[in-house]
Amino acid sequence: MSEHPDCALIRRGYEAFGKGDMETLGSLFTADVIHHVPGNSPMSGHHKGREAVLDYYRRLGEETKGTFQVHLESVMVDGRGHAMSVHTSRGDRGDRGIEIREGLFFTIIGHKITDIDQCTADIDESDAFWS
Repeated sequence: MSEHPDCALIRRGYEAFGKGDMETLGSLFTADVIHHVPGNSPMSGHHKGREAVLDYYRRLGEETKGTFQVHLESVMVDGRGHAMSVHTSRGDRGDRGIEIREGLFFTIIGHKITDIDQCTADIDESDAFWS
């Protein structure tokens, strides 16, 4: 059985993110994509537009001196333009480390990602790490 195109899209995004391939990653987004990051840290908020989202991803790497990585666990779709992913994020920042489960809820229109809602297993831990 072949993989649903929305699953394949999300997997391509994770692969590009893991390689630091912002050109490929950016090609998967609409120009007005929004990534919503929960919490109350300097990284939290609504990153609006392709360049703002890519800048947020670059900043994840910069803030962790290249140690930030995600391990994709699963991708699920509803066949109506929504996908969910579950992953574990790991990274080091100063004298702190983090390993935390997170999920992303994607809206997909015209085979492009238009919206990303991020959830985390522990908002307080995430806020402490990024603050």
